[in-house]
Amino acid sequence: MQSIERSLFSRLVLRVALVLALGAAILVTAAWYYARAAADDAYDRLLQGAAFQMTESLTVEEGTLTFDLPPSAFELLGLAGRDRIFYRVMAPSGRTLTGYDDLPPGIDLGKVRSSPVFHSAVYRGVPVRVAVTGRALSDPAVSGWAHIIIAQTTEARAELASQLTLRASVLVAVMSVLALAGSALAVRYSLRPVADLGEALRTRDPQDLTPLAVTVPRELSPFVASINHFMNRLDDRMKLLQRFVADSAHQLRTPLTALSAQVSLINDERLSEGDRRHLTRVRDRTAELSRFTNQLLSHAMVIHRFDSAQLAPVDLTEAARKAFRAAVPITIDPDIVVSFEAPDEEVTVLGDALSLREAIVNVIDNALRHGTISRLEVRVATGNGLAMVAVEDDGPGLSAADFDHLTRRFTSTKSGEGSAGLGFAIASEVAAVLGGALRFREKTGAHGFTVVLELPLHAQERS
Repeated sequence: MQSIERSLFSRLVLRVALVLALGAAILVTAAWYYARAAADDAYDRLLQGAAFQMTESLTVEEGTLTFDLPPSAFELLGLAGRDRIFYRVMAPSGRTLTGYDDLPPGIDLGKVRSSPVFHSAVYRGVPVRVAVTGRALSDPAVSGWAHIIIAQTTEARAELASQLTLRASVLVAVMSVLALAGSALAVRYSLRPVADLGEALRTRDPQDLTPLAVTVPRELSPFVASINHFMNRLDDRMKLLQRFVADSAHQLRTPLTALSAQVSLINDERLSEGDRRHLTRVRDRTAELSRFTNQLLSHAMVIHRFDSAQLAPVDLTEAARKAFRAAVPITIDPDIVVSFEAPDEEVTVLGDALSLREAIVNVIDNALRHGTISRLEVRVATGNGLAMVAVEDDGPGLSAADFDHLTRRFTSTKSGEGSAGLGFAIASEVAAVLGGALRFREKTGAHGFTVVLELPLHAQERS
């Protein structure tokens, strides 16, 4: 049993989605690092500006180093309203002029002589960003490097980094969705040749086993080549099968016809009673073998035609009339009354004329051999959107309990004689393929046992 897996489209789209998800994760991670760096750079510039202003406020008056805290420096740092500010002003001697005595520089102060130095630290249990800068003093009373240390908590910069990361994530998500949608459309368009190839195979005539002549991408060329190779092999096997059926029909029917003729020429008047019984059995078995062989060949022909022939509108009345003429022998017992009834208007069904005729022939032949005593009626009628061919005989008929197995192959159709065949099986298969059914009606007081072949009327007929 063939297992059904996910479509190639869904598998490709899933893999593209996984690649896009991985790429989005990488981009969001990179955006997070970039946002942190951008937030640090923005707030470090504020710290640097405040530190420069505080450095400019260092003056030496009358031999004493003084510091006047500029309000504008804290106005800059006040832009981050959620953060706290710590500062310390150190004289060249290391003495704290103002600020927090316990605020450490955290670095080698010699590094700040060329440019301010920034670093992250923890002060009083909270993370802070520290800026350290210096100023050279050359007054005779006070000389050396004074240092400014400013520390700011990191809440504002963390919030800015989060906002930048969120915006970048939304942008990446939108772009990923658009990319996935575009990829899905591209994959669908790229897989169109596969659907075209399937449509070409599905709409092909069953009799057409020539190589496929479709334009496909290079990746599908081995697949098309394999299909063409398989169809070539199938065409060869079908031709061999057709020759076998034709040869079998000729080789079987010819000796059987000759055997039946030779048996019929035997003069049984000179035979003993026992030999006459044996001759009668030989004649019966020869006739049964001939009928059975014809049914087998008819069944093979019907199967082959439905595999290869195109259905077309067929006049059911004409098909039934030809079947009636073929099935009722010229040498029929003159005491048997046979009749054929059909409406004046054309009864059209969609089917194969030869297969329909074979199906009706088998039903009529079965009635003549196993049912008819003195009357056989074949009727063509319509009703409820159906076309019907009814074959009725005046024989004993069968009960409804036997109807279910009558269409099975080699099922007895007349109790007590062991007769078996393919007649009803052939008719049932033809009806099923054409969308109809083979039905049976029990014998009643006014009507005999009836076999009805039902088929849907052609659309033009129903209208």
